[in-house]
Amino acid sequence: MENNQNQNELSIELTEEVAEGIYSNLAIITHSNTEFVIDFVRVMPGVPKAKVKSRIVLTPEHAKRLLGALQDNVIRFDAIAAAGNQTTDAEVIGGDPTVAFPFGGTTGQA
Repeated sequence: MENNQNQNELSIELTEEVAEGIYSNLAIITHSNTEFVIDFVRVMPGVPKAKVKSRIVLTPEHAKRLLGALQDNVIRFDAIAAAGNQTTDAEVIGGDPTVAFPFGGTTGQA
């Protein structure tokens, strides 16, 4: 039984370069019959030109999952912010993995 569970687990690697992230303050979303495209752009004040920093292409099913995951996380973020609660890395590591975290590395959902 444990062997089956290990076969169903997915190991996700996060390289240092990707872990640094890419800052974006504008997302442009387009779609066709078969895919959604999200372009992440960084717009700088006073600069009339901006470049797409990253492009993600999703199937409609994954776009719906992303929408749900974002909506769930925004609701949890708003609840924590409204309560004035802030967590530390130590509290998060020992706590509930579904609670918002300061990039400490808990379970992701999509």
